[in-house]
Amino acid sequence: MPVRKPKDPAPSASVKFFGAGTAACIADLITFPLDTAKVRLQIQGESLEVRGHDMAKYRGVFGTINTMVRTEGPRSLYNGLVAGLHRQMSFASVRIGLYDSMKQFYAPGTESAGIVARLMAGCTTGAMAVAFAQPTDVVKVRFQAQVRLADGERRYNSTLGAYKTIARDEGVRGLWKGCMPNITRNAIVNCAELVTYDIVKDLILKYDLMTDNMPCHFTAAFGAGFCTTVVASPVDVVKTRFMNSAAGQYHSAVSCAVTMLRNEGPTAFYKGFMPSFLRLGSWNIVMFVTYEQIKRGMTRAQQYWESPF
Repeated sequence: MPVRKPKDPAPSASVKFFGAGTAACIADLITFPLDTAKVRLQIQGESLEVRGHDMAKYRGVFGTINTMVRTEGPRSLYNGLVAGLHRQMSFASVRIGLYDSMKQFYAPGTESAGIVARLMAGCTTGAMAVAFAQPTDVVKVRFQAQVRLADGERRYNSTLGAYKTIARDEGVRGLWKGCMPNITRNAIVNCAELVTYDIVKDLILKYDLMTDNMPCHFTAAFGAGFCTTVVASPVDVVKTRFMNSAAGQYHSAVSCAVTMLRNEGPTAFYKGFMPSFLRLGSWNIVMFVTYEQIKRGMTRAQQYWESPF
């Protein structure tokens, strides 16, 4: 039977908050091209309605990346990266960093929270995060969706300019466009992602399959990425379409979903599934593995500086 190592001291809420945002930014830097490919594939159906199905520009994850590099240059894969990093620092810090605190809120005085408390914690932090980060998400999606025209004209020329343009042309409410589908999506994503990771990791440690180290974190994160993609893809596609739409194109997120179903069929809700899985799977692995290491490192550093000489 494997010998258990003594447990590391529990990280503070501030360590979790900062560590989650930092780990999410690192994960975004590595996986951003996959996210951009996913957005392009998700919105492609809108143009196909007008141009015809034989005009599909993007085919598959790596085909999309290849087409973008060939026609727009390699930098196009990182369109919206600045807004993406803004989003992760404000968004992941809340939804991931405060998850354990919310578990304790819903299940006070218990060492291991039940499934209901975990789901409630995931829904709560996911909704709270959207309230903070929605404008950054809108700008990120707009940047990822825009294609540089032959004359070099672009919809937005800078991240700050995009915030200003959207607020000027669509009102401040434009920066919170798609907020409700995003709240829905992130409640689902947070529950699928954090609760799956939490449960898989707990089971691995409970049955002594692995110790609390990188292989354990990798396995739990991979499971979380797959479950999240299956559950969240339909809402994610509707959110992307609605946030990227022109003013008045859709009356609401529901009308966007109905239009997609009527014009493109149910498979439209899983457009970009492979890039979503590649992105979410790899993002979860990088994020959770990094997050666990940052938490551990910062907690030990904090302990070292606070310990008497």
